[in-house]
Amino acid sequence: MQLPVMPPVKPMLARSVKGIPDPDAFGDGLSFEPKWDGFRCLVFRDGDKVVLASRSTKELNRYFPELVEALRDNIPERCVLDGEIFVAIGDRLEFERLSERIHPAESRVKLLATQMPSSYVAFDLLALDDTSYLPEPFSVRRQQLELALAGVREPIHLTRTTTDPAVAQEWFDQFEGAGLDGVVAKPLGKPYAPNGRTMLKIKHARTADVVVAGYRLHKTSTAARPLLGSMLLGLYNEEGALQHVGVAASFTDSRRAELVDELDVLRMDLDDHPWARWQDDDAHTEDRLPGATTRWSSGKDLTFVPLAPTRVAEVGYEHMEGTRFRHTAQFKRWRPDREPESCGYGQLEEIMKYDLSKVLI
Repeated sequence: MQLPVMPPVKPMLARSVKGIPDPDAFGDGLSFEPKWDGFRCLVFRDGDKVVLASRSTKELNRYFPELVEALRDNIPERCVLDGEIFVAIGDRLEFERLSERIHPAESRVKLLATQMPSSYVAFDLLALDDTSYLPEPFSVRRQQLELALAGVREPIHLTRTTTDPAVAQEWFDQFEGAGLDGVVAKPLGKPYAPNGRTMLKIKHARTADVVVAGYRLHKTSTAARPLLGSMLLGLYNEEGALQHVGVAASFTDSRRAELVDELDVLRMDLDDHPWARWQDDDAHTEDRLPGATTRWSSGKDLTFVPLAPTRVAEVGYEHMEGTRFRHTAQFKRWRPDREPESCGYGQLEEIMKYDLSKVLI
C-alpha cells in the first residue's frame, strides 16, 4: 500500500460544547453534521487493498468483511476516508447490534455479516490519488469528498452537512429518533488535525430519577477502607419489575468512602433482593441483571453489594440504548421526596421517530 497518507493515523477528535455554537465566532464559519453513534473508522484503499482502522488504529477488517467488499466496489481506488461504521435495523441505528460484531469466532462474524450487515458513512477526506488533503481546510476537503463519492451506493453513504445553525438545531432535536448521538460542528477553515480536538460536539443531556439497588466496590478498595466504585441503577418496567439500567461511577475518593458508610444501613441479603437471580446467565440475558459474565467482562469481578431498593437518586444521562443508559450516568443528588415505585420508564423523554434515509446522502 502506497498512499500519501499511510496508517496508522488517529482520527481528528471533538470537544464538548453546550448548545449549537455561533458560526460567526469561528472565522470562516462552521459546517454542521449529524453525530453518528457507531464505530469511528478510517478507510485506507490502494487498489484491491482495503484497511479499516479503528479510532485506536486497530484493524477492523475481520469483523466487517462485507464492508470491505462494499468499499472496494464503491470508493475511489486510491483514497483515505474518515467516517463511521454503523448497523441500522429498520430506520434506526442500533449500537448494541454493532457491538455484537466484535466477536472472536469467525463463524459468528460471518453469520452476523449476513443477518446484521454493516454500513459506512463518510464525513471527511484525508487523501485522494497522490494528494494529501490533511493541510486543506474542511471547506475544500468536503467539496472533494462530495466529488469523490458522487456515485456511491448502499451500504456506503455520505453524511449530510449544513452551514445553517437553525437547521443544525432542528437536526439536534430530531435526529435522535433515528439513533444518532447529537451534532458535530467543524470549522470550515481548519485543516485535518489527527488526534487533535478541532471539532465541536453537541450531545443530548437529560436527567432521570432512578432506584439505587446496589453498588460495586472500587478497584482500590480495601477491607480497612472500603470505597464505592459504582452505583447500580434501576427503573421499574410496566410489569413492576426492577430493571437494571446502568451505573453511576464518577466520585472522589473521599466521597466513595462516605457513600459506603451512608449506604450501609440499606445492605440486605441477595436472596431477598429483586436481582437475586444475578448469577444466572440466562436471567442476565433476559433481564439485563448485573453480575453475569459476558465476552466484554470476562475475567472481571462483577459481584455487587445488594441494597434495599428504597433510595432514589437523580442522575444525568445522554440517551438510552434499548432499556439501558448508553453511557455511565452522572450522579447529581439524592431525591428523598421521590418514592422508588415512581421511578419508571414513563418519566424518560419520548423521542420522535425519524427516517434514517433523510440523514444520509
